[in-house]
Amino acid sequence: MNHMNAGSTIVFDADNGKVIAEIMDLPRATGIWAVPTHHQIYVSAAGSHEVAIIDDRSLKVVARVGGIRFPDGIAYAPEADKVFVSDESGGADVVIDPKTSRKRLTIDLGGEAGNTHYDSVSHCILVAVQTRNQLAAIDPVSERIVQRYDIPGADHPHGFTLDEPGRLAFVTSEGNGMLQVVDLRTMKILQTLKVPDDPDVLAWDPSWGRLYVASESGALSAFWLDGQTLRPIGELRMPHAHTVSVDPRTHLVYLPLENINGRPVLWIYEPVR
Repeated sequence: MNHMNAGSTIVFDADNGKVIAEIMDLPRATGIWAVPTHHQIYVSAAGSHEVAIIDDRSLKVVARVGGIRFPDGIAYAPEADKVFVSDESGGADVVIDPKTSRKRLTIDLGGEAGNTHYDSVSHCILVAVQTRNQLAAIDPVSERIVQRYDIPGADHPHGFTLDEPGRLAFVTSEGNGMLQVVDLRTMKILQTLKVPDDPDVLAWDPSWGRLYVASESGALSAFWLDGQTLRPIGELRMPHAHTVSVDPRTHLVYLPLENINGRPVLWIYEPVR
């Protein structure tokens, strides 16, 4: 997990519940993604306008890919063997070759880039183009935008996650605090829900059908999926709930918070089914 304001990445042993390392010199660390086939961990170091590549065995930074204005979300397309990084303020997705640890290409999105995810069913990279209220689909082989989808009712969509087998996207908008369920087959809006202001990171537990939304205004919202409809479970209030993740093996929910009584704390929740 990233400690953005400290410029570091914390390595946490989920099996034993312990911090085992802290990797420094990652200014304003935002997005993070592991590519186990290459023993690499990619971290968006937005403060230095680069992506750092960490060896997952030595836990050392082994390469840095620069020239990215504000790197954020990261995804890996295994069939194409390429890493895609949202350049939020640069209005682009940056393509990195994991074999050479070098930039291949910059794909112009025509607007600010929100999060980036790989869809293993369509074999496309999906990017939230937040200033156009769209999702853009990129073919990772040709490295070209193959389709753009408008999201009616969205206002600055930034965070999203996917239920790939169920062909659903869950998209949040920073501008109006909305959570929308999008049918990936038709790209139609199936549902719109209000969430607390400034929603950011979403986490999806596929086997339990649970969705978690972290909002920087200070809340973690939980939902369960009933068919294609999200049902609210509840909401926890806490300061600066910027990001959230869920372990699909244990269903534990991890919520790192920047300041609880003067220090950063990782809260771990055990949901009840």
